[in-house]
Amino acid sequence: MNARRAGTVAIVAACAASFALAQNSGAENWVTTWTTAQQLVAPTGPPRPARQKGPEASNLPASFADQTVRMVAHVSVGGRRVRVELSNMLNAQPLEIATAHVAIAKTGGEIADGTDRVLKFGGSASFTIPAGAITVSDPVDLEVAPMSDLAVSLYLPRDTGAAANHTVGLHTAYISKGNAAASRSMPESTAMFAYAWLAGIDVAAPRDAYTVVALGDSITDGFATTRDANKAWPTLLAKRLKENKSTAHVAVVNQGISGNQVLRDGAGISALARLDRDVLTRPGVKWVILLEGINDINIRTRPNGTNPLTVDELIWGYRQIIERCHAQGIKVIGATLTPSEGVPTYSELGEQVRLAANSWIRAKGNFDAVVDLEAALRDPQHPAKLKAEVDSGDHIHPNDIGNQVMADAFDLGVFK
Repeated sequence: MNARRAGTVAIVAACAASFALAQNSGAENWVTTWTTAQQLVAPTGPPRPARQKGPEASNLPASFADQTVRMVAHVSVGGRRVRVELSNMLNAQPLEIATAHVAIAKTGGEIADGTDRVLKFGGSASFTIPAGAITVSDPVDLEVAPMSDLAVSLYLPRDTGAAANHTVGLHTAYISKGNAAASRSMPESTAMFAYAWLAGIDVAAPRDAYTVVALGDSITDGFATTRDANKAWPTLLAKRLKENKSTAHVAVVNQGISGNQVLRDGAGISALARLDRDVLTRPGVKWVILLEGINDINIRTRPNGTNPLTVDELIWGYRQIIERCHAQGIKVIGATLTPSEGVPTYSELGEQVRLAANSWIRAKGNFDAVVDLEAALRDPQHPAKLKAEVDSGDHIHPNDIGNQVMADAFDLGVFK
C-alpha cells in the first residue's frame, strides 16, 4: 500500500471515527471500556510524587523511530469484539503507523498465546493519521473478559516527532527496537510510564451495557496511586460495579488529566474544551462523574494574584458541562471538591470558594446525583485537610486507601 493510499485510508477512518463514536447503530452494542485523555504535547502538570513506585518521570521519549511501543490498558466491561481508537488530535504533524496489534496482556509486557490480532483501519494494516485527527480501527474478534488487561502495540517506522500523550501511565509500557508488534514478549525493552496516541478501547458488549465517564483532574487520573495495581478510584468503582450483579454491565472509564482545570487550558485543554472529545462522542455513555475545579481554585486564588476566581465563574463552568451533557441524554453526578490545605497554592480565599462550590454541588436539582467525596475524605477535626490515613503525603492527592474510600462513597443504586 503506498503512502498516498495510507493517508486516504486514515482520513476516511478519521471521518468515520467521529460518526462511530457518536452513534451506536446496528446490531452490536458498542461501549467504551477504557480511555485515557490526551494532554497538550508539552504538559505543564505537577511532577510525579517520589513515593510512587518506579521512576518519577514518565520516560516518554521526545519521539519514536523504528520502534514498537506496547501499552497496557485495564478494561472495565468485557465483550466479544474490540476496536481501538488512536488520536493525533493535539499534534501538528501526520503520524505514520506501519502496523498495530491488540492482544490479551500478561505480565512484563508479554501477550497471551493465540490472542494477537492485527488492527486494520479502513481495511489497511498500515496507515497515517493526519495531524489533528482521530481514527478508530475496524473491529476484530477477541473475547475480552471484564476487568482484564489488553496490550496495544504500535510499530512506528519513522521519526514521529513529539507524541500526543498522557503522562500519568498507571500501567508500565514497553519500547523495543524494530517491529515487535506481533512478538509474544518485547525484546530488550525499556520501560515507559505514559500512553502515546492510545485514546480509547471499545467492546461489543451485551445489550444492557453502558459507560460512565469520570471527568476530572489528577485526583481522578490516579496520581499518587501505586502503578500496575489498578488503584485509581474510577477503576475501583468499576470493580465494585462488576461485583454487584445488578450493575455488572456498567463500565467506568477514566478521563482525568493531572493539573486540568474546568475553565482554562494548562495541563491539557480545559474540561469545557475537551468535553466533546473526551465525553460526548464516546459510545454508550449514560453518566458522567464530574470531579474538577480544585486546580481552578488553587491556581487562581493565590495571594497577590490578578483576576481571582469567583465561585460564580466555576459554577458557570459546571452549568455548561451539565447542559451540554443533558443535550446528549447524558446524566451528570456532581462530586464535591476534596480538601487541600497544606499544598503551597492553598489560600483562605480558595477555601471559601471551595466551600461555596461544594454547597452548590450538594444543593438539590443542580446535578442529577451527588457523591460527597469531601465528607468521605476530610479530617473531622480539621475539615480543610485530608484525613491522615488517606493522604498520600502531598495533602491533596488521596493514596490507595483514599481512592478506595472514594469508590466506596458511591451509591451503586444510581447506576441500576
